[in-house]
Amino acid sequence: MQLHILASGSTGNAVLIEMGERKILIDAGISARRIERGLSEVGIQLSNLDGVLITHEHSDHIKGIEVLVRRHHLPVYARPATWEAMPGRDKIPREYRRDMGDSLDIGAIKVVPFAISHDAVDPVGFCFYYQQQKWVLATDLGIVTPSVEDALAYADVAILESNHDVEMLQAGPYPQFLKQRIKSTLGHLSNHDAGQILARIPRQRVMQVFLAHLSQKNNLPLLAERTVREVLQASGCAVGEEIILHRTYPDSTISLVK
Repeated sequence: MQLHILASGSTGNAVLIEMGERKILIDAGISARRIERGLSEVGIQLSNLDGVLITHEHSDHIKGIEVLVRRHHLPVYARPATWEAMPGRDKIPREYRRDMGDSLDIGAIKVVPFAISHDAVDPVGFCFYYQQQKWVLATDLGIVTPSVEDALAYADVAILESNHDVEMLQAGPYPQFLKQRIKSTLGHLSNHDAGQILARIPRQRVMQVFLAHLSQKNNLPLLAERTVREVLQASGCAVGEEIILHRTYPDSTISLVK
């Protein structure tokens, strides 16, 4: 089992998971060339992918999808409303556009999408179940809803949004309307909020957590990790034992092999 976060952040997102014989790309928010190069560097060829899952229609999640499908003829799964709202969807041949319902089986992997609070038409996160493992991707969260808490509960691996530091955002260069959007219930999760959700959910004995979708203007990888660690430690969690934190980056690959 492998996880490769090729890119994570406001400039683009792409994640590869491999469970057993199946390989799934989640989002294609960077160029097809970057995805091809990133996968090649970890020994994976795009022609061997079993499909692409799309969380929502924003450009930092779909930027490379058209070229990717045209070059490699991959099936792409998204919610029906997401397909309707997706820019350039008509450039993707209909035979590769698949509607995603309440669950999806890709080989022995069960994929279960769950609703998230974000300013897209029908945004989702994903739970991946394989054998005794549960892996979760939950980013672009304005707030943590009960469905998000249920999804994260007892996860072995979680890719969780830790988008911004509240003070950096408030003092930063963004116009006020954009700051309000980010802080809203349809925006993005702060470092502190990420720590709080991790502190309160029921967990496995060990949980690997990748702090993801960091703002390049309003956050720093070290700051995100430090803030989440402090919140967890204040709750009595033994960081490094019960929860192992990992940083992610917009321009380099972070991997986990189990």
